[in-house]
Amino acid sequence: MPVLSGSSILVTGGTGSFGKAFIQELLDNDDPRRIVIFSRDELKQYECRQRFNDDPRLRWFLGDIRDQHRLNRAMHGVDYVVHAAALKQVDTAEYNPYEFVKTNIIGSQNVIEACIDAGVKKVVALSTDKASSPINLYGATKLTADKLFITGNHYAAAYPTRFSVVRYGNVMGSRGSVIPFFRKLGEAGKSLPITDLRMTRFFITLPQAVKFVLDSFEMMHGGELYVPRIPSMKIVDLAQAVVPGAPMHNMGLRPGEKLHEEMISAEEGRRALRVGDRYVLQPDLAAWGYQPPAGGVPVADGFHYTSDNNDQWFTLEEITKLLETDV
Repeated sequence: MPVLSGSSILVTGGTGSFGKAFIQELLDNDDPRRIVIFSRDELKQYECRQRFNDDPRLRWFLGDIRDQHRLNRAMHGVDYVVHAAALKQVDTAEYNPYEFVKTNIIGSQNVIEACIDAGVKKVVALSTDKASSPINLYGATKLTADKLFITGNHYAAAYPTRFSVVRYGNVMGSRGSVIPFFRKLGEAGKSLPITDLRMTRFFITLPQAVKFVLDSFEMMHGGELYVPRIPSMKIVDLAQAVVPGAPMHNMGLRPGEKLHEEMISAEEGRRALRVGDRYVLQPDLAAWGYQPPAGGVPVADGFHYTSDNNDQWFTLEEITKLLETDV
């Protein structure tokens, strides 16, 4: 039986792209006792209530993760938590840095404290490839959040709560996806702006991301940072799959943007194990009784995982098929 079956689950940022897909999967296949959707936008909550037909298993908590007291109330009776709430726009972060600090860092610590106080069993926090060797403020706040969640196991050493992190790349079909933008330009017959024609990215579909998080709940003991082994794609191939034959122009990298994304740095690679469909970054210090994953194989010396050195790639045909089925 899946670990979340019959349980009470809370999702911060539950009205986002991942949250909605995750909740749908739980309702369809995991028979949860209760799902708490914790988010700050009443309109998105209203729209989600309509989407899920006011399912009686759902509870709707308006609140901001910056508010410790509201989190404490929402966590009452919760067994498992997915932390998906974050501010995510790279350029917005550069102009409003402290707002990102308050949500992505202070808000994350608030979630950690509330989970421990409420006796939550397991917590999975969602990260991003931009947290590896960050060059922008958004990535730096997410790297800090990653470290807070891993070391949250120290705070909870004498308590039942355990924390792990999932780090993955761009999500096809999410609200922040470039795909709708390309389609709109293509319908208008305009050239597609590519920040650099050499650019590559990791891509994962929403169903794959949901399954990866669910599997992480099953596997985790606390302290792991999970990275999926997923294919890369060339941005020019994505653009051509979205709008076949469309002209493209090179507009140059934006501030804080990388030519190729990274999910495991060379320094992090020293702590990496390969386990099936994923890499596992082990904690530097694990005084709470961390258990290495069974069957983990150390990666090669000097290993780092970037979108341009990947051994898995989407072809143009595969991207086109993905767009037809998942986006």
